[in-house]
Amino acid sequence: MRTRRSAVHAARGASPLAWAALATALACAAPARSQPDAGGAGGPAADDTPPPPALPTPAPAAPAAKERGESVWASCAEHVPPGATRPRIEETFPKNGFSGYAAHLEITVTHGKGETVLPEGFKVQGDSDAARAIQKAGFVLPEADAGAGPTSTTTATDAGATTKLVIPFVPLPKEPGRSALLLPPVPIAVSRASGELVTVCTRPHEIVIEDPIANERDPKVKPNPPPRPQREEWVLAKQLTVGILIGAALGLLVAWLVRRWLRRPRVVVAPPPKLPWVAALEELEALRRSDLLGEGRTGEYFDRVSDCVRKYLGARYGFDGLETTSDEMRELLARVRPPVPVLPQIARFLADCDLVKFARLQPSEADCLTALDDGENIVHRTTPPAARPGDGAGPRSSPAGGQQPPARPSGAPEEAP
Repeated sequence: MRTRRSAVHAARGASPLAWAALATALACAAPARSQPDAGGAGGPAADDTPPPPALPTPAPAAPAAKERGESVWASCAEHVPPGATRPRIEETFPKNGFSGYAAHLEITVTHGKGETVLPEGFKVQGDSDAARAIQKAGFVLPEADAGAGPTSTTTATDAGATTKLVIPFVPLPKEPGRSALLLPPVPIAVSRASGELVTVCTRPHEIVIEDPIANERDPKVKPNPPPRPQREEWVLAKQLTVGILIGAALGLLVAWLVRRWLRRPRVVVAPPPKLPWVAALEELEALRRSDLLGEGRTGEYFDRVSDCVRKYLGARYGFDGLETTSDEMRELLARVRPPVPVLPQIARFLADCDLVKFARLQPSEADCLTALDDGENIVHRTTPPAARPGDGAGPRSSPAGGQQPPARPSGAPEEAP
């Protein structure tokens, strides 16, 4: 048929002599086409299209597999473990198809509820025996990543489960025109609940393949299909992006740790507190050098002398001198043991301070200087003997960093002043 079409196409632009020669050749070939088939006398006339070639003979099964009752093909080796039941399968495959177009093998497997169907025969590598056998038979498996891979649907039933597999095969015969191909058996693996695998082989299926342009009178070259966007994995960019993200996360973490370390609470070593008598004498000396008397602020001068002495007595003997009244201070100082040596002088000093503070008397400059001298005398007379200047023995160390512990009233345990 293809030869005659080529001759007709070639003779379209020829001369009348060529047309006559072509008509003569066709007339001579007509009796040959009308002869009956050589296989039987009086049979029907042969069709214009030659019959498809004979199907390939399947390879014989291996002797060992025959003894076990298993079928062995180059593309599939059936295996049923001892004690297992062979799953029941039903399969359909089209009888006709076109070259380059997928033909779908539909398989229905009936199995138990705890079993899983795995079409592992179609996930093998391209250089495996099963893949080579399928390619040798003239079929190609489409790439699963392109969206044309096998599909599986499982439906639970009362007796077990039913799994339907749809596996596409693309027939690609080596010769043009009509071809007869034989799809060899393909393996269907069923995973049992015990972990064993049962491999079941499908039946071989025949299919007649036609060219997609077989029915076209004058086929033309078709243009290329429109381009499709292709995605390529950019490994370097992917790695750089991941590295940048990881680096940014690590940078933020390090920055947070450094900031937290810089803002940590630091231990500040406070200077040792001054001894009460040292602080009182320094404050009285600063008051003596001040300009309060020159400015006529005698009341403020007198109050500051009183507060300095009260604060010193409280720090020296263990109470709050500024929050204690004069009567309370005299009672507390009277209970100190050993007795305070200048207790009468302290009592007179407190009485003068109360008179100025509560009677609203305005002290003179002489009264202010007298109060300052009395305050310094009280501090010197109540300073511990070990801390007095001119004493041969230096100040004794104490647990409070060199400060002598204050004397306690008589109600507390007695300590040396």
